[in-house]
Amino acid sequence: MEEKRERLQELTELLNRARRAYEQEDTELMSNYEYDRLYDELSELEQELGLTLASSPTVQVGYEVLSELPKERHERPMLSLDKTKEVERLREFLGAQSAVISWKLDGLTIVLTYRDGSLEKAVTRGNGEVGEVITNNAKVFQNLPLHIPYKGELVLRGEAVIGYRDFRRINAEIEDVDARYKNPRNLCSGSVRQLSNEVTSRRNVRFFAFTLVRADGVDFENSRFRQMEWLESQGFEVVEHHQVNAETVAEEVEWFAQHITDNDIPSDGLVLVYDDIAYGQSLGATAKFPRDSFAFKWADEIRETTLKEIEWSPSRTGLINPVAVFEPVELEGTTVSRASVHNLSIMEELELGIGDTIEVYKANMIIPQIAGNRTRSGMCKIPETCPVCGGATRISMENDTKTLYCTNPECQAKQIKSFALFVSRDAMNIEGLSEATLEKFIVQGFIKDFSDMFHLERYAQEIQDLEGFGEKSYQNLQSSIARARKTTLPRLVYSLGIANIGLANAKVICGAFHNDPEQLLCAKEEELNEISGVGGVIAKSFTDYFARENHRELFRKLLKEVTLPKEEIQEEAGRLTGKTFVVTGSVQHFANRGELKELIESKGGKVTGSVTSKTNYLINNDVQSTSSKNKKARELGIPILSEEAFLKMLVE
Repeated sequence: MEEKRERLQELTELLNRARRAYEQEDTELMSNYEYDRLYDELSELEQELGLTLASSPTVQVGYEVLSELPKERHERPMLSLDKTKEVERLREFLGAQSAVISWKLDGLTIVLTYRDGSLEKAVTRGNGEVGEVITNNAKVFQNLPLHIPYKGELVLRGEAVIGYRDFRRINAEIEDVDARYKNPRNLCSGSVRQLSNEVTSRRNVRFFAFTLVRADGVDFENSRFRQMEWLESQGFEVVEHHQVNAETVAEEVEWFAQHITDNDIPSDGLVLVYDDIAYGQSLGATAKFPRDSFAFKWADEIRETTLKEIEWSPSRTGLINPVAVFEPVELEGTTVSRASVHNLSIMEELELGIGDTIEVYKANMIIPQIAGNRTRSGMCKIPETCPVCGGATRISMENDTKTLYCTNPECQAKQIKSFALFVSRDAMNIEGLSEATLEKFIVQGFIKDFSDMFHLERYAQEIQDLEGFGEKSYQNLQSSIARARKTTLPRLVYSLGIANIGLANAKVICGAFHNDPEQLLCAKEEELNEISGVGGVIAKSFTDYFARENHRELFRKLLKEVTLPKEEIQEEAGRLTGKTFVVTGSVQHFANRGELKELIESKGGKVTGSVTSKTNYLINNDVQSTSSKNKKARELGIPILSEEAFLKMLVE
């Protein structure tokens, strides 16, 4: 008995740590499958022992409020739902009653209050008793009506969600791979609980109503289904729902299961609520669960397979993530052969060894996970060196989670920003190498330094086999690399990522040394100091960079990969000397404004960002525009030129 009480306390602490990590720290200590298994074990122990700790996750619901948003206590506690993975349990729940079955959406539950036909208040579920007031954010939800026909007091509940398409789009816009959101639920939670609704408005948050709490004076014929129809008539988008009874429940569950993969809205199961409102309310509630509703969680399709290897995938933060690679299996209609293990703690818990028979499933029928290890041959060897750079690794304990890190500060996986600068438009201008693609290539070993990007043909087949690539993408990349081989010395110098050296500074420095690479390598700090517009900080950054032999060697390697056209001395080269330009609006004769800026500077002119009394010309194809820059130019008597007029001025 004492052992069981100790196990009960251990499970309570473990599940609370896992829930805090997932909901508040965006970290997974265990898989969803493992959490559910331990939760069920705890529930059974509590029933057997008649003992439930105050901190038990079976009686505590929701996250603790941590933000600076205003707080508000709910009129009545928002309880969680009892759940099952067995259809037979749903039949028992239904009995002779009919019910409404709908998606259990995976987002953030919101309570809305309308008065006199207008949205008055929006409050998150919070910990079930106290939520956060997010009214301003709710007003920018994509599909939420701000005004409705009904003029009485309306209180309803629903789920704020972000769809998978928007989730992928938003993550793709975040350059830092490690800063990307793990799943749509985390993204939605962060978006809804912003202190400024400007961010929320860009995230395409949508609201789906699932429960009507109060609407005085409306006859719903004692039917939850009629309530949903009425909410739709008021302009709300309601969660997809069907009527169901004990005879049809298995068929309905199967229908939802078949449609989940086509559903853009994240869902982690189904919800049943009695259609008879009075009957459901008469049942009351337990300390945690209402008795008129029941949640169904997908009975995960689990397949056995053999673990082939553990891949170690480094990231820009130095974290090295274990990825399980196993014999391919069919899961939920797709072939799966890889699953993230997340961290060393989970690896140790599973006792993963090469050749083990493991069980895999898809969390929420979407994300591959390891459910268990049947043979448990022992922990795979943890690498002592980084698979990318060969630097030493170390094991770290953070938030009760054991993780592996690369200790080498020069590790290529940590230098994604440097590689991204090298291929950027103002540098070598290699299209097709996003940060995500660069990270893949670095982890695969295709790229170790900048010069390797000119020899990706060595890995032609491997690249074409990567997810998201193919023959056409590879050929486009090779064409871009070929174009990048013809460049200028200032662009090459800028692409190195020397601290404080922008493209404009690189042009000035290269010009001062006659665009001679060898002179640049031999440049002294005092010589650079004498160049107008350079200064001590830039001079020191430049000389410190080339003082390192590995940087000099890399620069010489790159010089062998590119062609630097001889700088042509043109008669009109200095014809714009002393003239200051501002460029605004879209361009037609140039690839971008940066290209136009380069032309002006090559002829001795200067380009600034704002119109002042020192500006000589404003270039804007929309000469008649009433923009602030055009207005300022007119006030100061500064000529406004179209591109055509500017180009004509150059040849006159």
